[in-house]
Amino acid sequence: MNRAEQTSAPSLSGGCAMELGVLVYRLYRALTYSASPFLHLHMRWRRLRGLEHSRRWPERFGHPSAVRPPGPLVWFHAVSLGEGMAAIPVIRRCNEMKPEMTILMTTTTVSAFEVIKKQLPVGVLHQQFAPLDTPVAIDRFLGYWKPNAIVIMENELWPNLIMSASQLRIPLALLNARMSTKSFKRWSSPLLLPLASLLLSKFSLIVPLSTLQGIHYQLLQAPPFVINFSGDLKYVVNKFYVSSGTSESIRDLKAELSEMKVWIASSLHRGEEEGTNYLLFFFLMYLTKLMIKVVCTVILGVHNLLLQSHPDSVVIIVPRHPHHGHQIAQKLRNDGQSVALRSRNEKLTSKKTNIYVVDTLGELREFYGVAPVAVIGGSFFPELTGHNLSEAAAAGCAVITGCHVGHFSHMVKAMQQENPLSITQVSSELELKEAVELLMSNPEILEARQRASKEVYESLSSCIISNVWNLLNLHIFRGK
Repeated sequence: MNRAEQTSAPSLSGGCAMELGVLVYRLYRALTYSASPFLHLHMRWRRLRGLEHSRRWPERFGHPSAVRPPGPLVWFHAVSLGEGMAAIPVIRRCNEMKPEMTILMTTTTVSAFEVIKKQLPVGVLHQQFAPLDTPVAIDRFLGYWKPNAIVIMENELWPNLIMSASQLRIPLALLNARMSTKSFKRWSSPLLLPLASLLLSKFSLIVPLSTLQGIHYQLLQAPPFVINFSGDLKYVVNKFYVSSGTSESIRDLKAELSEMKVWIASSLHRGEEEGTNYLLFFFLMYLTKLMIKVVCTVILGVHNLLLQSHPDSVVIIVPRHPHHGHQIAQKLRNDGQSVALRSRNEKLTSKKTNIYVVDTLGELREFYGVAPVAVIGGSFFPELTGHNLSEAAAAGCAVITGCHVGHFSHMVKAMQQENPLSITQVSSELELKEAVELLMSNPEILEARQRASKEVYESLSSCIISNVWNLLNLHIFRGK
């Protein structure tokens, strides 16, 4: 964002802005109340498509399916897998420091629910899906669970939730707060700025993931005294990740590839496949096709070029969603490629098979340990917004990414400032091919890049959890 964009939020006088914000909120509340019957039908349709839990979908309307334990309870909410994983280190620290406090964690997507429940410490409730932001669902949820504090991850500004919590005097925290340029412009509009100012005034703590994000919230008139910095929580996910142990099949694959030139392409990270209306659904269908285009043009094109100079090259493709992996494999096979698919336990039995597609969930971190070179996808077209780079750096990979990294741009900048060798950014398929070939052809350069990314990760991830805990304890948990 340039300086002109950073200062584009209009200003309103305090009293006028507050009155207009309340008026806009009342309109929103009325609209969401009247839309409730249609949302009920929409959720049934999502359930039929497998986007909602087949049995637990009523929880999205605030209906509980677990017993609330006695005593203080803190509600952590994250929409999807990325935000949920970033919350887990904080939850673990809270569980250690305040064992008498029950922690309830909610997510929105089914895939996040399945992965995150295996990462949470014993005693944390992850038995509920988050309620929709309708008055009835929110009031039902808050009335049953009666949280003593609410911690929201990243970018969830739901008016009914925030206003209802404020009316009940429940402290609110926004961790790893971020807002895209598009969202910032939308919230900065004359109609929505008063609402944004009203909502942000209800928070006791806002922890932006970068200085630029802090500027966004300041320009949206968040109270300056609630904005504090701690560092990006996505850096520390790997420090607290509970591995079930590298599976025998991955160990066998690593041994099989020990004499090969291996690189991994974690192709696309759009968050969970979450649709809130038909227009967004068709947009996501377009993104799915775009992802397959990325893999089958950019990644495959680079791989074919590398095979000319390194016939022993193997690429591991790890798409974000398992069913996308099957589509990618089918497209590659239709193009005459020999592909091994992980979900079918297919082996690299032939020298002609040099593409391995991982269409399983939750194994990316293990596969970063198989390949010394990691290309972080979702960053080669303007429509995409990048992926978390720190996971590959934590595994000691030499990290390569494209230029379209969205809200991960602060991470790229921080890593490059710490050590320029820790990450390589490329802007074209040719540059990507040259970057991968350089690493494959020069063991000394590869080792230096791997060491740099690992050291930078360790440096940037230090003290973040302690900082976040201190802020929560001061602003949210004090007296609880």
